[in-house]
Amino acid sequence: MTTHSVSTVFNENMAFTANINGHSLRMDTTADDGGADSGPSPKRLMLASFAGCTGIDIVSILNKMKVVFSHFSMDIEANLTDEHPKIYNRIKLTYKIKVEPGDQNKVEKAVSLSLDKYCGVSAMFKAFAAVEIAIDFLD
Repeated sequence: MTTHSVSTVFNENMAFTANINGHSLRMDTTADDGGADSGPSPKRLMLASFAGCTGIDIVSILNKMKVVFSHFSMDIEANLTDEHPKIYNRIKLTYKIKVEPGDQNKVEKAVSLSLDKYCGVSAMFKAFAAVEIAIDFLD
């Protein structure tokens, strides 16, 4: 069993810095919530983790399939519940990628493999939220 460790230290006001494998990441909240907006919020970092996890999978799979792409990005929108604790209950993840038309089915396969088999962050999100996927093939 693999164990992940992160060390997080209070800075000031509402800001914290996490040390993740030697990388520092500052987290904060907006002024409306008592912070200084000096870093992303922890919940938004969860969305970035989802995109990063599935993106890494997809690039790896497409490389193995020898699919050439010239642009790849992802947009995530997430709805928070109104009651506390406020959690994400719906996620829409849109992949934007430019490939040859003949490779679009391979991209769809890579997305499916990532979300259904390899991306652990996706599996965690699916435990508490409805996840909707779209693929936008760019010209």
